[in-house]
This record gives sequence, C-alpha cells and structure tokens, in this order.
Amino acid sequence: MLYHLNQLLQSFDLPGQRLMTYLSFRAMLALLFSMLIAFFAGKHIIHWLQRKQIGETIRDLGLEGQMQKKGTPTMGGVIIILALVGAVLLVCDLSNIYVLLLLMTTLWCGALGFADDYIKVFKHNKEGLSERSKLVAQVALGFAIGLTVCFNPNIVVRENIQEAQGIVKTDRSELDVDSERLVAETVWHKEDVVKSTKTTIPFVKDHEFDYKVLSPFKGKWGWYCKWAIYVLMIVLVITACSNGTNLTDGMDGLAAGTSAIVGVVIGILAWLGGNIIDSGYLNIMYMPGTGEIAIFMAAFVGALIGFLWYNSYPAQVFMGDTGSLTIGGIIGVSAILIRKELLLPLLCGIFLVESASVLIQRGYFKYTKKKYGAGRRVWKMTPLHHHYQKEGIPALITRPEKALPEAKIVTRFWIIGLILAVSTLAILKIR
Repeated sequence: MLYHLNQLLQSFDLPGQRLMTYLSFRAMLALLFSMLIAFFAGKHIIHWLQRKQIGETIRDLGLEGQMQKKGTPTMGGVIIILALVGAVLLVCDLSNIYVLLLLMTTLWCGALGFADDYIKVFKHNKEGLSERSKLVAQVALGFAIGLTVCFNPNIVVRENIQEAQGIVKTDRSELDVDSERLVAETVWHKEDVVKSTKTTIPFVKDHEFDYKVLSPFKGKWGWYCKWAIYVLMIVLVITACSNGTNLTDGMDGLAAGTSAIVGVVIGILAWLGGNIIDSGYLNIMYMPGTGEIAIFMAAFVGALIGFLWYNSYPAQVFMGDTGSLTIGGIIGVSAILIRKELLLPLLCGIFLVESASVLIQRGYFKYTKKKYGAGRRVWKMTPLHHHYQKEGIPALITRPEKALPEAKIVTRFWIIGLILAVSTLAILKIR
C-alpha cells in the first residue's frame, strides 16, 4: 500500500519520495514492520488462545521437559501469517507476479494448516487432517505454481552471454589485477527475455542445469516433456519442503529459528538474481522482477523473529501446522521462483535429515519386525531432534547416552543451519 501510494504521489516530488523505489529500503521496512506486528499482535493472539483454552495436548513419550508443555497455546502460526501478510501489503509491489504467488502460497498453506489444527484442537481428533488430504492440497498448490511458471509471460529469464563471444570491450591494459579478474569472470546477459526450464546448479562452469536434458523426446514433444518434468519437480519441491518443516517443528524455537536462517539466504539469492550486475558477476541467472522476492523474504524473516519472541524456550505459544506448513510452502515456492531449488538439499539440510530420519526409522522397523519378529530402531526416537531427548531405548545409534537439554539441542541445530547457509552461498563461486 505504501509502495503504490508512493507511485500515485510521484508527481508531487515529496521529500524522501525516492526511498520507496529502493529495494534495500523497502526490505528493511518489511523486516521492521513484520517484527513489530508480530511483537504487538502476538501478545493479544496468545491471550485470546489462552481464553479459548486452545492448548496443546501432550502424550507422555518420556522426553525431558515434555509434560511441562501441556496446555501451551497452539495455532500460533497465525501470528507469523498476520505479520508477514501485513508487512507485504504495506511495502511490496502487489502487481509483481512473484509477490502474488508467494501471497497465494502463504494463504493456501496457512488455511491447510489451520484446518489441521482446528480438527486437532476443537474436534479433539489428535490425527487432524489425513495425510492424504494434506498431500492432495500440497500437490494442488504445486501444480498451480508450476503451471503459472510455465505460462505466465512475466516469469522469464535473460540468458547469459560469455565474454568469449566479444561482449566485453574493455582495454585490459588499463585494469589492475582485481579489476581484470572482475571483467574476466563477469557474465553478460542478452537483451531479450525468454521462458526457460533452466535452474541454478553448483560445481559446474556455467552454474546452470536445463530440465530438458531429462526429456526422452526431441522437437515438439520434447518441448512439452521438458515443461512437464519441470512442473513435476516443482510439485515435489513444494511438497517436500512443506512436510519437512512440519516434521522439524517439535522443539521451542527449532523450526522458526532454522527457517529464519533459510529465509535470509533465499532473500540474498533473490536480491542477487534480480540485479543484472551482481548476477553477472556471480554467473547466475538474471531474472527480472525477483528483487521483490527479497522484500517478501525480509518480511518472512521478520515475522519469524517476532514469533521467536514468544516461541523461544520456554515457549509461550506453538506455531502448530498453521505455521509449519506455511513456512515450508514459502521456502519451497520462493526457491523455485528464483531457480535455486537444487540448492535446497544443502540449504535445508536440517529439514532433509529430519524427514529422512523418519523414513529410515519406519523402513528399518518394518524390515526388522518382518525378519526377526520384533521391530528395531536406528535412532532412539524420530524425528531426529527427539533422539537427543530420549534415554533408555535400544537403538543402533545410542549416543548421546544421556538426554540433552532442549535449549542446547535447538541452539546446536541453529549453528548447523548457519553452517549450511554459509556453505550454500559459498558454492556459488565454486565452479
């Protein structure tokens, strides 16, 4: 609203009016507004949840400090959604297709998570929505995003042109060593925008991978096939991210803190990919308009920080599926829109390992039960963060022998998340 109001008042030449044209200024505003909304609205929302007795029901699983959480208000993801959407509506360009898709994702996943929490809390059905219902909704969102990426004329890239093709005309004799290296490494971009199935991939010279190489067909059928493969990849990424974040939400501040770290990196990558100079230097795709994603992610990170004010140990509120499904959906869709989805296994390594631990545990338990008549465990308990809280359960992996305090586990996961985040940014220069 502020951005569009500023556009309407351009002819009046008001002092400081140009500030709203800078992505950096609007990103800082988005971060500030979302934090403030979460701070002030969060307190009232938590009190309302307490009055309605919307508390978490806890099963005694023998985890350290677990039963102390009984009765803590849940559905706190509403705080994140309110802060995020409020800040985005204030400072983002609402005509930008990337912002519209991310807003749709926020509301879609938020509604899905809210329905799940509502069934658990008000209908007293601990199972909530069935896994099949959640999966159908997530796949539907994936197809909606995928088809929009395929057919919307505003979702485009400008392809790279290498220096060897004569684009750089600088007289190298006038450059120092650092400037010469900059010119040598900079990639330039074509003037025309194109629809593309290319994405960023590390460790290769041009940093790009085209999904068309996976198509078994050539010509017209190959064109259809490559877009079909791309859409299926989008569906897979969105579904995996949403569920991965949901599984990580099991300790005070764990999902919110690790997601904020991921949000910072995606915001940086969106900023770089939307800047023709920075994308050229880093040899990554230039995608006009994706700078607005950086502003959206600033609001996302601010909302998570504001939520952490109440969710840090000991938590005053839990985000519930309302928050966790929304966070995962936003991370998956934003990574797709900036063509960085193949970096997610590293960037979201914590979510990946948490999900993998559950799948491995289930598979190994079923296999050993069938073979030996009694199921055996790889970890003492999954998702993985609960393994460090559990004692006295026989498993292949027994360390640590004593349960660790929850705050220590969360802090160590945050540190690992920071290492993965820095690594993700660093590999953009490895080729």
